[in-house]
Amino acid sequence: MDEVSKAPVEGALESIDQIELEEWYDSLEDVLHRYGPEKTQQLLVHLRERAYHRGVMMPFSATTPYKNTIPVSDQPRYPGNIDIERRIKSFIRWNAMAMVVRANKKTEKHGAVGGHISTFASSATLYEVAYNHFFHGRSADHTGDMVYFQGHASPGMYSRAFLEGRLTESHLENFRQEVPRGTGLSSYPHPWLMEDFWQFPTVSMGLGPICSIYHARFLRYMQNRGLLDTSKSKVWAFLGDGEIDEPESLGAITLASRENLDNLVWVVNCNLQRLDGPVRGNGKIIQELEGAFRGAGWNCIKVIWGSEWDPLFERDYNGKLVKRMGEIVDGQYQKYSVSEGDYIRNHFFGTDPELMELVDHLSDETLEKMRRGGHDPEKVYAAYKAATDHKGAPTVILAKTIKGYGLGEAGEGRNVAHNTKKMNLEELKQFRQRFSIPIAEDLVEKMPFYKPEEGSEEMAYLRARRDQLGGHIPSRKVTSERLDVPSLDDKLFARQLRGTEGKGEASTTSAFGAIIQGLMRHKSIGDRIVPIIPDEARTFGMESMFSSFGIYSSKGQLYEPVDRINGSLIYYKEAKDGQVLEEGINEAGAMSSFVAAGTAYSNLGMNMIPFYIYYSMFGFQRVGDLIWLAADSRVKGFLVGGTSGRTTLNGEGLQHEDGHSQLIATTVPPLVAYDPAYAYELSTIIQDGLKRMYADGEEIFYYLSVYNESYDQPAMPEGDHVIKGILKGMYKFKSTDSGEGQQHRPQLFGSGTILNEVVRAQQILKEKYGIGCDVWSVTSYSELCRDSMDAERWNLLHPTETPKKSFLMEQLAGNHGPYIAASDNVRLVPDQLRQWIPGKYTVLGTDGFGRSETRTVLRRHFEIDAECTTYATLQALAEYGSFDKQKLPGILKDLGIDADKVNPRTA
Repeated sequence: MDEVSKAPVEGALESIDQIELEEWYDSLEDVLHRYGPEKTQQLLVHLRERAYHRGVMMPFSATTPYKNTIPVSDQPRYPGNIDIERRIKSFIRWNAMAMVVRANKKTEKHGAVGGHISTFASSATLYEVAYNHFFHGRSADHTGDMVYFQGHASPGMYSRAFLEGRLTESHLENFRQEVPRGTGLSSYPHPWLMEDFWQFPTVSMGLGPICSIYHARFLRYMQNRGLLDTSKSKVWAFLGDGEIDEPESLGAITLASRENLDNLVWVVNCNLQRLDGPVRGNGKIIQELEGAFRGAGWNCIKVIWGSEWDPLFERDYNGKLVKRMGEIVDGQYQKYSVSEGDYIRNHFFGTDPELMELVDHLSDETLEKMRRGGHDPEKVYAAYKAATDHKGAPTVILAKTIKGYGLGEAGEGRNVAHNTKKMNLEELKQFRQRFSIPIAEDLVEKMPFYKPEEGSEEMAYLRARRDQLGGHIPSRKVTSERLDVPSLDDKLFARQLRGTEGKGEASTTSAFGAIIQGLMRHKSIGDRIVPIIPDEARTFGMESMFSSFGIYSSKGQLYEPVDRINGSLIYYKEAKDGQVLEEGINEAGAMSSFVAAGTAYSNLGMNMIPFYIYYSMFGFQRVGDLIWLAADSRVKGFLVGGTSGRTTLNGEGLQHEDGHSQLIATTVPPLVAYDPAYAYELSTIIQDGLKRMYADGEEIFYYLSVYNESYDQPAMPEGDHVIKGILKGMYKFKSTDSGEGQQHRPQLFGSGTILNEVVRAQQILKEKYGIGCDVWSVTSYSELCRDSMDAERWNLLHPTETPKKSFLMEQLAGNHGPYIAASDNVRLVPDQLRQWIPGKYTVLGTDGFGRSETRTVLRRHFEIDAECTTYATLQALAEYGSFDKQKLPGILKDLGIDADKVNPRTA
């Protein structure tokens, strides 16, 4: 046995006789020698369990010593040419830095555009090793790796794409200068702005991590359903250690291990620094994360120390070096990264004569240059190889780096803002010298972009590696596939057009359930439908989907469901090829699944059609950032806000009653939002949405409000104007004759379930007050508003040409009102149209907190019921001089409206 094995760990088991302790060590070494690490591990586990049964409680520790997980003896040979790769990496470093600094110098006069040079500087090795040996592009026989790049490292990806010939010098010159479109480069990964380049938006911290988990799971979903062979694809996510503090970052890591997602690799760039200082100044972020991930069932690989440390570990006979490494907190490690060698020698090693002896042969300069593991390509490669070979669990690689590595005084390891973007001439010269950039010294100040000559060794190597790995990454490739979308005459839609009058009542939620199940059974697109439900299928009356189509489970169903009683055909059925994604109480996860499915057309080359139905209150309000990410991702699909409305979901109260999702939906540019009242409207909208997205190829997505209130569903009125009006945003639904001598004809707008209250108001106005009016079903205030804004803008910029008329203006032409809109949403939803309404416009809405009550009471509380709509109409007519204002106090009493009740906005 060698001296390392025989040496006792300092301070360990002091109460046990040293000779006896040596015998235990000898036994361990013998087992290890004869049976190997795996059997030794099994023995130790067995001994631990035996001790437990004998009443010995073992202390729990989810962390390992503060050293590399992969020992030198297990480190594979590096397969590439490290020297060439280092030169390529240095060129990329230079261009990434020059791009940011030049852009800010260029725009300084008008307000510098900003940017980041420190993040990529710390992670260049992490990316380059992956680019040269692991990232696989999408090809004929490979669905490609999905890479979630750390957003602040984007200059490095642009710089590499420049060397690859994908971007021009003009692109780099216009970093963060994107007007006119297509001339510059976006600040971060934004598919909306660079539709052929980026795949995944990642710079809203924490969203990349959770999306990567569900994307990896979606690849398995596609595989297990037999739709696409995704077995070769890996999902890589590059994160910052500070980003891990976002709740979404770690919020779903147990799903990854539960689903055995060994196609998922996270690389956490542990440069120990966030915006304002150390991530864990008084702690150790790598150890903290190791404990979290190992406890969650992940394979955890630490890459802490570079190769220069290996001889010291080999001579660390008594474990004092590793012990000292475990004692130092991150704030002090950050101090070492900017300190001179004598400080490191005295402060780190000087606490023990034996530690000082370890480094007495090393110069101060050598101590300064001893690398962190994340800057050593051999250590990084070993970690990546182990991660991609690992089976049965996801892998996280915790790579220790120095923020701003190579930037010197401009930001290496310093507590400076993460968007450091300036370097002086001396710093530029030091950077050039450190990384051997072949630029003449007199040109350094101009920071020219550098690209090796065509045919050079570096360019040949760069292209050969990417060609062997299937092509460029990132690269967004949209499929040309077009789906055969069923027409509105198809029975799955047609049955909703006939209505339910005389056959009972139904809600728009139940109509949606019938439509989606009809789509799932449809021969042309049924297998492309991806229903996503967060533990609310029974609430929405959609539980029959479970047994009919199965709930996706990578393990199938290992139990007999409790609700399968007496041969029941409706029960909770899990299946490996199940179609329904039942996500549990997890809106963020469900939204991540929606994005994975809704971007399959560009990431996997195959159209998938996600329908995500959820409690509407827990959509935009709860996961609005993910919805914005979905828009940036150019997602396709349908978001369906179930149990919508401030007054329609009676009994649930303040935290559940949604009256503002339609308003927030207007803020998302590619989102088309509708608030249909009837099943035929919903059916028409869904069919047209399918056509626009999957037959015509539009990169848009939808938000639909559906309600749980049941009422008679009318048949679709006749006339070509109806379908056009539904899709454009409004159509005339019902009219009553004007009364004798009636001077003004009110126009009443209604949407969602409140359209029924508006129709009832129309009846009251006619029967009690002899006033005829028109009722309009407004299916989308936001679409009407957008169309009106487009027409107004065109007219503004083309003053000498014939003005365009918006659809709203065409519909209301010749009507002078008054106009009254009633909605189960806040007033700002219908108020979007105010500037284009050709008359007095009164808006009734549900501003204020919701509360528990019956629908009737709630609608009176918010003053949106038929009686309040009637009164608002009469009051507007009085202002027109068409109704006696003196009668209004009596009408309030007649309609049962309390003029002195609490204001619902502040109630």
